[in-house]
Amino acid sequence: MNLTLERPIIFFDLETTGTNVTNDRIVEISLIKVTPEGEETERTRRINPGIPIPAEATAIHHITDDDVRDEPRFEQVARSLAAIFHGCDIAGFNSNRFDIPMLKQEFDRAGVELDLTGVRFIDVQTIFHKREPRNLTAAYRFYCGKDLEQAHSANADTRATYEVLKAQLEKYSDLPRDMKALSEYTSYNRNVDLMGRLVYDDAGRELINFGKHRGRPAADVLRTEPGYFGWIMQGDFTDDTKSAFQRIYNRVKGPKTTC
Repeated sequence: MNLTLERPIIFFDLETTGTNVTNDRIVEISLIKVTPEGEETERTRRINPGIPIPAEATAIHHITDDDVRDEPRFEQVARSLAAIFHGCDIAGFNSNRFDIPMLKQEFDRAGVELDLTGVRFIDVQTIFHKREPRNLTAAYRFYCGKDLEQAHSANADTRATYEVLKAQLEKYSDLPRDMKALSEYTSYNRNVDLMGRLVYDDAGRELINFGKHRGRPAADVLRTEPGYFGWIMQGDFTDDTKSAFQRIYNRVKGPKTTC
């Protein structure tokens, strides 16, 4: 693979009960860990989400409540899973917008730290959308010349994502090979939080990236609208997003909060 790896990289995919990062749960995780020496380790684990799997979700990934009834809860595997991810860059398909925030939320809920400091996120979908806007099945057919069997199986999607990136590197000679540059290329914004509710501007200020205050410095909003912070803390936002707002609030208002 024509990647310059300074440390291992994990390709991963999630199957879930739905697409709401704060309320839905993981039912399957599959990963391929690739070392700088080219060694690959592949794992797939089903998870009991602790809530019913909606029929519309089962229709996509074909995982039922019965399939996961005897599987461990996420909190039971969180520590061993965090150890696998430790010290690795992370890649996936639409992972920056969904899989990584979903995974981080599950770790936060389990009370296990997933330290993402300095981690480079490679979103293969972003490369595809910038070069050939389509979905993973079309990407696999376009770059690899094969039909994706068992689409929406976490293992099949993970393997396809890995193979698509390798094919992209072969096709686009100008595509960055090192993780830092490739991570920057696959990011549309410089996110403060994983969901991109806050983004950095060129001056390094945190800007709100949604709602009526989109484009405004978060510090200014928190300074002039006292109720906004409380609304964020009580709202349907991920723990990671709330923590980002908390840090800005502490900087603006001081360490004492009323959240």
